[in-house]
Amino acid sequence: MLNLQNKVAVITGASSGIGKAIAYELAQQQVLVVLAGRDQSRLSNVAETIKSELNGRVLTVVTDVTKREAVEQLIDQAKAEFGQVDILVNSAGQMLSSAITEGDVAAWETMLDVNVKGSLYGINAVLPDFKSRGAGHIINIASISGFEVTKTSTMYSATKAALHSITAGLEKELARTGVRVTSISPGMVDTPLGSADWGERKKLEPKDIAEAVVYALQQPAHVNVNEITVRPV
Repeated sequence: MLNLQNKVAVITGASSGIGKAIAYELAQQQVLVVLAGRDQSRLSNVAETIKSELNGRVLTVVTDVTKREAVEQLIDQAKAEFGQVDILVNSAGQMLSSAITEGDVAAWETMLDVNVKGSLYGINAVLPDFKSRGAGHIINIASISGFEVTKTSTMYSATKAALHSITAGLEKELARTGVRVTSISPGMVDTPLGSADWGERKKLEPKDIAEAVVYALQQPAHVNVNEITVRPV
């Protein structure tokens, strides 16, 4: 099992939900965490919790992942603070009006910008250094919606299917380089992003997804866990 102590992780969407849980779980493993999101006050609250409860080292960077320059600055700030980046977790996501027949073009563009382009910007920003060092791990938080399309999820599902394809292709591009890539696909998680109506089945907790991230990261350096699907029972 790989020791994560003093590794440096950049987590987007870290101010709430799954991203927040991932940041906390990694800090428990003594990872140095860089929290990225759009709301400074919420990022600061997460940082203070990690510092007070875990005595963790934390950097917060207000970041709009739809802006390539902002994502590049995020990675630069992480390197300036901690020396390097070892782990990138693309957790920022948007789930908006997705049915094609609703014609909400602005919502579609937002989901494409955040879910797809935002993840690509992060990957592009860390890859040169990862490849030169022959080490590094990219975690993309996808969704089971990338596999299963409903009549109300068309565009959201399309963005998550794109993230699956990006992860699968990138793993092949990076074979034998030492850089690992993982896609984690949650079912319905109890976060503000999730639907309120989930019938009788209990939703997953953000911590469940965070633990899947830690599992993938802790595998030996020669093991690349490409895909994890996490569903409620």
